[in-house]
Amino acid sequence: MNIQVSSEILDGLVLSLLTHQDFYGYAITQKVQESIKISESTMYPVLRRLRNKKWLTTYDQPYQGRNRRYYKITEAGIDQLKIILEAWQSYQTNLNQVFEETQIPPINMQEDATHE
Repeated sequence: MNIQVSSEILDGLVLSLLTHQDFYGYAITQKVQESIKISESTMYPVLRRLRNKKWLTTYDQPYQGRNRRYYKITEAGIDQLKIILEAWQSYQTNLNQVFEETQIPPINMQEDATHE
């Protein structure tokens, strides 16, 4: 089962990664893919959106005769990440409370076999 990932979660993942170091686009995609299933084509619109909101800046570095575009978190991006992390903590706490209180009844295998 794949759980849908909201744009806010993607924003938080990208911003969080960039608090450690600057990354180029493909490296960001690979890092995010270590945690969730996401296509490469999904990440570039996210990066553009974060840049348009001034949460990221970019700079180019030469690499093997080509330029790589690196992304760097801004102060505004750090502020937004704080908001996302606070919302995530609340969301996670609320969901965990429901899941931890869930009691799945035992399955009676004999009863299931008689209904086939």
